[in-house]
Parts: sequence; structure tokens; C-alpha cells
Amino acid sequence: MRLLSFSVTATMFAALAALAPAQIVLPDSEPAALLSQTAPAPPNPPAPPAPQPPMGEIVRLMSSNGSYLGVGVRDVDSDRKQALNLKEERGAEITSVEENSPAAKAGLKTGDVVLEFAGNRVESMEQFIRLVRETPAGREVKMAVSRAGSLTTISARPESARSRLERSIQVRIPSSGEIRAMVHGFDSPRAAMYWKSSQLGVEAESVDSQLAEFFGIKQGVLVRSVSRETPAEKAGVRAGDVIVRVEETRVSSPREVTTAVREARASARTVNLTVVREKKELALKVTFEDQPPPRAPRARTIQNKFQ
Repeated sequence: MRLLSFSVTATMFAALAALAPAQIVLPDSEPAALLSQTAPAPPNPPAPPAPQPPMGEIVRLMSSNGSYLGVGVRDVDSDRKQALNLKEERGAEITSVEENSPAAKAGLKTGDVVLEFAGNRVESMEQFIRLVRETPAGREVKMAVSRAGSLTTISARPESARSRLERSIQVRIPSSGEIRAMVHGFDSPRAAMYWKSSQLGVEAESVDSQLAEFFGIKQGVLVRSVSRETPAEKAGVRAGDVIVRVEETRVSSPREVTTAVREARASARTVNLTVVREKKELALKVTFEDQPPPRAPRARTIQNKFQ
């Protein structure tokens, strides 16, 4: 994952290093002897690579506000001071440089230590981050940088972190036509209503117009499954049968089947079903061995009369 707020890219230091004699410009607070040199100091051995910053530091570098250079940084401790051949234990060490970033265009490299930024003495990583963030986007700033123990000045132009974020994360709202195409291209679940009749022992559903045409009927109730040792199984009802009548009552929904069976059982233990099987009507007799369920008592209004 790239660093959003302080991840910077490196490209141009090779051209700068080729220029000789090198002119080094430092703040007034540095010794006067270091202000001008006719030739670069002999290069010191390259410092060992800096360890990757902990995740907490990386998170702090991610920001969409203010300006950004495009670098990862860390504080300079006593070990890094010695490894980087620094005089003081301060500054912000560059741990990574993002490609095509302001830092990369300026020539910053991994292992550089920023000691001064826009005339401000850099003491810590947090201070460096704040200075960069508060710099107006596009303004050129000069940085005093220690590279392998040698001091140099690098100019950079921080960019807007928000515009960089917008370039990196491109969000486009699809058109209504694209949304319809995407929706039509996906399979979506659809809820189906099944009705289980405990009296008959079947699971059934209503037959829509297309299924009705397939079965050769106008309306009916499709039997999806038949439970074992139930009145329906004993009567010969099979999965795939379509119940079209209970006694003389035509049915079109599982609820109507249940109601018609309950009413028929009130006067007899045998109920006649008419089913369609292979586009032919078939009469079946369903026998119930148990007593029919008692009817719910009708509600009556009781009025107390007082003399």
C-alpha cells in the first residue's frame, strides 16, 4: 500500500550529483566554513538501509489534507545517527520515496536526512510532517539534507495531497444504463412461498400462468413433496401432481386447499381430491384416521343488565 500523505518519488539526484563544483547553501545557524565548497567532500561509505517504519508511523503519514512530498520518514535515534554519520541526533530520515512524487522530482533518496526545511530546523519526524503539510501547494522550498554524511541543498515543490489522492483513487459514478446492464448480468436470489399442509402431509405452491400452461390447466396447486405415512401418501398423491379441486371446490392456492379440506372433514373422514397428472385428471380419495380439528368457537358479546 502506498503512503498517501508523505510518500514521495525519486528521479533527479543523478543529474545534480554530476554538477561540479557543488555549491552548498546552509542556514545562518551553521558554521560559516560550511557555506561554500569548491568540490564535494570525499564520499563516505553508504549508510546501511534504514529499517522500515513501524505501522504506527506509516498511519500518521497517511493524510488527505494539506500538502505532501511523497516520502516515508522516521526519527533519527542514536544508532541511526552513527550509521548516517550525523553530527546531531535530530532530523527526519527518508525511508521511502514514491515514484513521480515531488520528492522524487527534487532528487530525494532513501537514507537522506532532512535537517532544515524552508529555513526551519528539523528536530523530528512529526515536525517535518507538519512543516510539509502546512506549506502551500506549489511553493518552492529549500531543504538542507545530509546524504552519506555530506550536506547539500535540495529544492522541492510540495503538491496538494487531496489532488494527489484524487489522481490515485479514481472514482467514477456509472451511468443508469451501465447500472441496469450490471444488474441484469448478475443472478439474484428470489423468494418463493411454499405451503405445508399438516392435514394432508404435502408441501405445495401456487401454479403461475406459465406452469399452468405446461400442466394443461387454468389454475391449481402444485405438490412439491409428500411426507411419508401421511393421508396424502396413502391416497396416492405424488410430487408433481397438481390439485385442482377439493370435493367440488376449485382451488388455486395452498391456503384454499387447507380450508377446503378442513371444511370437508367436518362432515366426513374421506375427502375427494382431483389432481392433474401427465395432463390427465385423476380422482383420489384421502382418508383421515384421526378426528378433525375442533372449530374455533364463535365470539359472542355478553351484556350485563343491571336492574
